[in-house]
Amino acid sequence: MKKMKVGIIGSTGMVGQFFITLLDNHPWFEVALVAASAQSAGKLYSEAVEGRWLMENDIPPAVAKMKVYDAFNIKEISGQVDFIFSAISLDDKQAVADLETRYAKCEVPVVSNNSAHRWTADVPMVIPEVNSAHLKVIESQRHRLGTKRGFITTKPNCSLQSYVPAIYALRDLTPFKVAVTTYQAVSGAGKTLKSWPEMQDNVIPYIGGEEEKSEQEPLKILGTASHGSISKASSIIISAQCLRVPVSNGHMAAVFMSTIKKMEPEEIIARWRAFNTVPQQLHLPSAPNPFITYFDEQDRPQTKLDRDLQKGMGVAIGRLREDPFFTCKFVALSHNTIRGAAGGAILLAELLKAQGYI
Repeated sequence: MKKMKVGIIGSTGMVGQFFITLLDNHPWFEVALVAASAQSAGKLYSEAVEGRWLMENDIPPAVAKMKVYDAFNIKEISGQVDFIFSAISLDDKQAVADLETRYAKCEVPVVSNNSAHRWTADVPMVIPEVNSAHLKVIESQRHRLGTKRGFITTKPNCSLQSYVPAIYALRDLTPFKVAVTTYQAVSGAGKTLKSWPEMQDNVIPYIGGEEEKSEQEPLKILGTASHGSISKASSIIISAQCLRVPVSNGHMAAVFMSTIKKMEPEEIIARWRAFNTVPQQLHLPSAPNPFITYFDEQDRPQTKLDRDLQKGMGVAIGRLREDPFFTCKFVALSHNTIRGAAGGAILLAELLKAQGYI
């Protein structure tokens, strides 16, 4: 199979570095171009990230020697890639939205890790195992943009990657109320424990914008795609608190859920363990199998032990119990910078390729 040529926009940041690391030796995609801010443009990639390469593995040699392009030089970039991953971070969200739209209008499909287009009605925001059916609105988006190939799709926020699949797997029980507290790693802020000494021996009970994302984005993911747009689910309410904790990687969620229908705990656990959908059925290269692992031990999942489950693409669940105020409660865990960021976007791109969108 001839590999597709991929560009990474925002390649010098933490998420961009994860893209480069995870795409090394990928069976379908190869990094053909890296781009970043004008400050890095023109440098070799190894020079642009000197002193701030955060990955455990070395920079892949082919990428280290690549010239970094200016991410805003769209015409020059568009002729060299089949699609791009967008990991660009700008203070102005509208500037990110405009940049990604310009790429799409230049007939370059965009798979974004950014939040700028998550609430655009005809842009699918996808967890591949949950709402792959939403990709059908791409044709309507192309009609709006006036493109034949170009479009934008995005992955959701890292904070909800563990508990939304757990809820979705039990959708026939009709969940209607969820309370969740997330315990989020410092890498979610693009930092390390070494670079953020204030986090040592500390918990910060506020992450800007995170609670709104954790409450609202699941409603679009669990919503309905029809007539060329995606409408939010109206049958479920989610309340979230998001805490920053002194952990390098891995977001944990303590979840309390009410459902209209009831099911024995053993049946719920069996449902989670058997849960696999389109990515597993298509044997996509990055698809975890199993997607959900349930731990019977009372002290699992643990962030340090279980965040790398299925190469960081799996979801870990444990401690399912009945609850006196809700129907049940449980704990869930996912790797925020792999499943929740670059890895989740790569899996989405694999799904887009397998279904003929790119």
